Amino acid sequence: MASDAIVVGSGVIGLTTAVLLAERGARVEVWTRETAAQTTSAVAGGLWWPYRIEPADAVARWAVASLAVMTELARRPEETGVRRVDGTEAGTSASELGGWARQVPGLRDATPEETPRGWDRAVRARLPLIDMPAHLGYLQRRLGAAGGTVTLRPVNSLAEAGRAAPVVVNCSGLGAGHLAADPHVHPVQGQLVVVENPGVTEWFGAAADGRATDTLYLFPQPYGLVLGGTARPHVWDRVPSPAVAQTLIARCARVHPALTESRVLAHRVGLRPARHRVRLEAGRLPGGALVVHNYGHGGAGVTVSWGCAQEAVALALKGFKGFKGGG
Repeated sequence: MASDAIVVGSGVIGLTTAVLLAERGARVEVWTRETAAQTTSAVAGGLWWPYRIEPADAVARWAVASLAVMTELARRPEETGVRRVDGTEAGTSASELGGWARQVPGLRDATPEETPRGWDRAVRARLPLIDMPAHLGYLQRRLGAAGGTVTLRPVNSLAEAGRAAPVVVNCSGLGAGHLAADPHVHPVQGQLVVVENPGVTEWFGAAADGRATDTLYLFPQPYGLVLGGTARPHVWDRVPSPAVAQTLIARCARVHPALTESRVLAHRVGLRPARHRVRLEAGRLPGGALVVHNYGHGGAGVTVSWGCAQEAVALALKGFKGFKGGG
């Protein structure tokens, strides 16, 4: 076999997993039906924040591990697309957040003066904010430097990949509904708008429970100010709604009134690959190839990407002794 491992999927989960596998010495090939720029990851807002993802204990572990990596990557923002940016999450307090919050350096309750008008409480933190198109490009370059490749090809079954390599890592996102015959996989549609930034330098979000179909966030990115958003389960439509876009702009303008004058640069829709809990486990395919499933990350794929990749690679190395440093 020409490859030690086939990674199915080229979103942030697939590319991060492929990078770590290749850097452990495996001959890695990513199989994907679409380029990284066409994935849901490419249109994500990009803030590190555990959002719509379970199980909580594992998510905290994965998110904190990813935070450590991204904090280091933020030392080279032009190369990696990762910056650390100050910001506010309104409508919550530090004690209401999950256990992960206690491990975020500097995360604290906002003072009354810092709490935005219209909310009674908030938290402040400096967090990684990721320019996702730039970050995906960084991951692809890093994969190539480690000897990995990306092949554009439809994958009809995981068994097909298992015939090409002894290890298959399934990072297919929504595609796992078909490839893994998993009825729990479903989309959560997210629409956002990119506008010219009128001078916003900090990120902003407003806490919403896991059932809310509308959210509020503003992320200053190098390419513009990202305004969001929606979270609509089981909606497959990728066409932006003009009415929804106007609602998003108006909602965000209540935080920054100058947005009413900002020129719209882009409308984007992504389908978050949701599941009641992340599936991160190993099994066997017909024919004997090891399969490691790593999908179902909902709206927090970038937040847990490195932590999940580390565990997926550990499972792969346990099952295949041929990697350098494996076992």
